[in-house]
Amino acid sequence: MLTYKQVKAFLTLAQSATFAEAAEKIHLSQPALSSSIKKMEEMLGGQLFSRSTRKVILSQEGKEFVPIAKRLIHDWDTATHDMQELFAMQRGKLTVAAMPSYANSQLPPILRQFKQHWPEINITIKDVLMEEVISLVREGRAEIGFSFESDHMEGLEFHPLLDNRFIAVMPATHSLAAHKEVSWHQISEYQFVAMNRDSSVRQWIESFVENHGLSLTIVTEANQLSTLGELVKHGFGISVVPGICEPQFAQNDVACVPITGVNLSKRIGILKASRKSLSVTAQALLEQVVADMTTE
Repeated sequence: MLTYKQVKAFLTLAQSATFAEAAEKIHLSQPALSSSIKKMEEMLGGQLFSRSTRKVILSQEGKEFVPIAKRLIHDWDTATHDMQELFAMQRGKLTVAAMPSYANSQLPPILRQFKQHWPEINITIKDVLMEEVISLVREGRAEIGFSFESDHMEGLEFHPLLDNRFIAVMPATHSLAAHKEVSWHQISEYQFVAMNRDSSVRQWIESFVENHGLSLTIVTEANQLSTLGELVKHGFGISVVPGICEPQFAQNDVACVPITGVNLSKRIGILKASRKSLSVTAQALLEQVVADMTTE
């Protein structure tokens, strides 16, 4: 296989009058240059230069190889430069997956800080349900994910960022809306709007109330927290959601009330595939987030 040095030596010799001149340009001895060209010719299967005189004369095949060699060197140099820029974080791309509640609140300032350091990195954000965040990271379609800690984290590394207590949400006109705090017992006395049965949030809530001897009267289900918020707003019932959703719900004229006493709480963190190394860009983001967490 041809090497970069061989092709570079060939072009230098092709553009020189003698072997001595070419050898001086590339800081090689004449015997070393001659040996390099000979090995190159043996590899290609024919002479690139005529050796009938002391001057350097390209053979017909050598003349035809000149533009090819120039293109090879150009592609080599371009590829090297591109990789150097990538490792230096001067260019590249990064795909991040995040739950909508996190993408709408916590993620923008994190990515703003990242872009201040690495402005040329193109970031794609996939704001999807928690379960899809985990799938995207596990399958390699996103390098980094922001999600609640799942009960099934096989193949993933999870770095906790914050503990998130759940809150009660209800129409602004609801009798509980004026309370500073409400209990799970009070919540269980009203009709309840829940996430779909496959949702981790739904499963956590049902497990919590069952463990505390309570039950919920579920009257409506939704696949998205945003839809659940609309149902609550229009009086279908009250609900319980992760506290990280409070800004989103409050902007939609839904009352958000803390839950007193023993409450449901889940960790939110950053995750990556445990058996896959991160790109330079993804590693930089992970280190930034973890560093910020330890300084808080």
